[in-house]
Amino acid sequence: MTTAGDIMHRGAQWIPAHETLDRAAQLMRELGVGALPISDENERLCGILTDRDIVVGCVAMGHDPAKITAGEMAQGTPRWIDSGADVGEVLQEMQGHQIRRLPVIENKRLVGMISEADLAQHLTEEQLAGWVESVYARSGMR
Repeated sequence: MTTAGDIMHRGAQWIPAHETLDRAAQLMRELGVGALPISDENERLCGILTDRDIVVGCVAMGHDPAKITAGEMAQGTPRWIDSGADVGEVLQEMQGHQIRRLPVIENKRLVGMISEADLAQHLTEEQLAGWVESVYARSGMR
């Protein structure tokens, strides 16, 4: 059985909710990622921040990314998966919520992230085709 822990990218890092978006963008650049999980003061997942969120939700709105925090950008209920979850559960979570990145939690701690690239490396062509169709077709992305 392939698990979330088997396919995730290890070494994911939080951005604390109180950190500003300019710092989040710097951290994304340093880590070479396009998304960061947002943690509250108890290091619990309270959202996920993407590079697109920073551009569309802050910069394009005329706001200063040095004055807006990651926590202010967190919207909705954050989705995550346990590291021991079967890859089928990973697909179900990502497909069901139309998400492209999924934090992986173990013992209430962030241990990794699953991205599209991780899926592409570990799924069968049939599984990957089903995931792509369900996530992109319903979201209207092209």
